Amino acid sequence: MNGDLKKEIKISRIFPYFLLLKPLWLPFGGALICGIIYGISSGFGLPFMIDQIFPKIFPGDNLDDGLKLGTLELVLYIGWFPLVFLIRGVSGYFNTYLINFCGVKILEKIRVQVFTKLQKLPLSFHHKNQEGDLLSRVSNDTGQLQNAVLSISNDLVRQPITFIGAVAALALIALQNEGMSFVLLCLLVVPICIFPIRKIGQVLLVKALGMQETAGDMTAILSENLSASREIRAFNLEDREILRFRDASREYLWARMKVIKYSHLLTPIIEIITAIGISVAIFQASSTGIKLEAFIPVIMALYMSYEPIKKLGSIQNQLKQALASIQRIDDILDADESVVDPLNPISKKLDGKIQFQNVSFSYDEIGKASPTLHRVNLVIEPGEVVALVGPSGAGKTTLAGLLPRFFDPTAGNILIDGVDIAHLSLHNLRESIALVPQKPFLFDLSVEKNIKLGKSQYTGESILDSVKNANAADFVEQLPGKLEERLGENGNRLSGGQIQRLAMARAFYKNSPILILDEATSALDSENENIIHESMAKLIKGKTTILIAHRFSSIRLATRIIVMDGGKIVADGKHEEIYQNCELYKTLYDRQG
Repeated sequence: MNGDLKKEIKISRIFPYFLLLKPLWLPFGGALICGIIYGISSGFGLPFMIDQIFPKIFPGDNLDDGLKLGTLELVLYIGWFPLVFLIRGVSGYFNTYLINFCGVKILEKIRVQVFTKLQKLPLSFHHKNQEGDLLSRVSNDTGQLQNAVLSISNDLVRQPITFIGAVAALALIALQNEGMSFVLLCLLVVPICIFPIRKIGQVLLVKALGMQETAGDMTAILSENLSASREIRAFNLEDREILRFRDASREYLWARMKVIKYSHLLTPIIEIITAIGISVAIFQASSTGIKLEAFIPVIMALYMSYEPIKKLGSIQNQLKQALASIQRIDDILDADESVVDPLNPISKKLDGKIQFQNVSFSYDEIGKASPTLHRVNLVIEPGEVVALVGPSGAGKTTLAGLLPRFFDPTAGNILIDGVDIAHLSLHNLRESIALVPQKPFLFDLSVEKNIKLGKSQYTGESILDSVKNANAADFVEQLPGKLEERLGENGNRLSGGQIQRLAMARAFYKNSPILILDEATSALDSENENIIHESMAKLIKGKTTILIAHRFSSIRLATRIIVMDGGKIVADGKHEEIYQNCELYKTLYDRQG
């Protein structure tokens, strides 16, 4: 990919991000005004003061001129010096402060924009991208982009004004002093600086993208390590993980050093080129007999005119690093939201009749090769409890995941109460489905707030009733804070069985007409399994239920069994019937018996 970067990443891609400054026009405008004042006071004010004010304070050979200055006049002339630096310092401070204020606001907007997009992307996007890499894009890449937008917006006004002010001072000095016109020729070195700026910028773009990618890899390892802390200790993987992170950190170090090398290489190159220009001026001044006191303002003005060129070169470097970040951020912002709300969504309470009509699905991007589901036809009546069984990879979880539109089928239609789910609003559809996954996730909130996350238009019973129906009241009462007790990250203060029971309590509270149980007992001991089965028996009453069975002990709750194999339905009926007629089901059932 790096070889095609010049074609893929255009400078114009950064322009839309400047529009984020539009609501901040007042503070940003103030920052630009302060930057203009700073540029004039630096580029023009300092050389002008040295050229016009200092000779009055320190007269040359004509001592009589110096004696004519009274104390008040001397103080007024000397007062120019602190006044210029006061204006320069105050304007520079407010320029920096207001620019950073705008920067914090922009960073917030970019991060929220990226995070919002991540919420809308289908699960397939998250499956294709590492969690740590996405974290790096939301934090590191947005920060890099923020710095670039601010620096470019600020310096593109501040530095040219400083340059123009310095050139104006040079022109004024050249016109007022005979034989000084040659100093304007020294500005010819400015176009020469464009060549290293352009070349280094091209190299830096490639290096910056490589650095951001290695940062994502390192963050991914860190995220994975923190998520698997128990397994790492159980399998004595601490040394392996340290080695992995050390290698990733070293790769990031070298990638960052390459960026540092090229981003800071430009300054000395420009300084050398500009030093040659100043040296030419010094040589010419010495050859024509110009006195030192007359030439010092020229040196000052030349320096002030060359300094913005270095800063503008830095802008080029920041721009290239920003483009590398934009490449990674736009991968998220431009990603296809394949699962979206219809233009005119239907919102209504659902009863729960489900129909799969010739439904096919593949995780392959083109949706053709290796279908996970192949022409599935299935009707589930309201209140019916259906168990999906089959070997691993048969398509059970995928079939259930199509119902709340975690993915959309590549062919066919799914209807609820005769309405294609693609015509229902996503909020309404997902509010009508309660999901208890095999590994439920609890947030670092209180017990009550975790259960309240399931609140829907179907909610009827209280939090306490939901806890009781899920057989969770006994351990909740023993918690120090009871319902107000925080559960820790992913419920790490609870056991596996307790987490499952709170997930069941959330489903009770949601009370949706459609229920998906992705075998909530597969990882539990027999005691907890029996407790969960008791609450499941209460939960499924009156609800259209899809029960994904990994343990066949849950099958007794089902009124109908669907056997899947290779993405197809190979048997459908009651246990006794398919046990006699389906060899696959008989084998799976006997194996667990």
